[in-house]
Amino acid sequence: MKKLLYISLLILPVYMFASGGEEASKGTDIIPRTINFLIFAGILYYLAANQIKAFFTGRRTSIANRLNSIQEKLKDSAKEKVEAKELIKKANIEAKSILETFEIETKILKAKVDENLELDMENLEKGYEDQASIEKRKMTRAVILEVLDDVFAKDSLSLKKDELLDIVMKKVA
Repeated sequence: MKKLLYISLLILPVYMFASGGEEASKGTDIIPRTINFLIFAGILYYLAANQIKAFFTGRRTSIANRLNSIQEKLKDSAKEKVEAKELIKKANIEAKSILETFEIETKILKAKVDENLELDMENLEKGYEDQASIEKRKMTRAVILEVLDDVFAKDSLSLKKDELLDIVMKKVA
């Protein structure tokens, strides 16, 4: 029923102001046209006002929601930035701690290596001294055996103990 009323209100001004042309010669028709336009605008407003209001209200609401979500993301990113800075500070402190530990461990390892090196040097020197004393004994035995072989090879020579000791001592020295 309402639609029929609306349609009749749209069509009524057209029939009302439609003329055969006699009015055009008398003057202007600005007043009837203005009334016609106002009626048309009123009907158009009556029919589309709620939809237009709903569209713009929805648009305003969606823009506000997007703005709120962007602000929340901005706040979250600011919090994450602060957390990242704290993590960087902690990482720097931990890195300094690791460097200090590394320096201490390096000093300890260097001391151990030096100590082991000195022990190895002492062992080598002892080994050399032992080897040298063994070689001296071998040489002494070889000389003594040679002297004794010389002495015993000459059967005609008779020596006393003192003379034999002197000969051995001369050969050894």
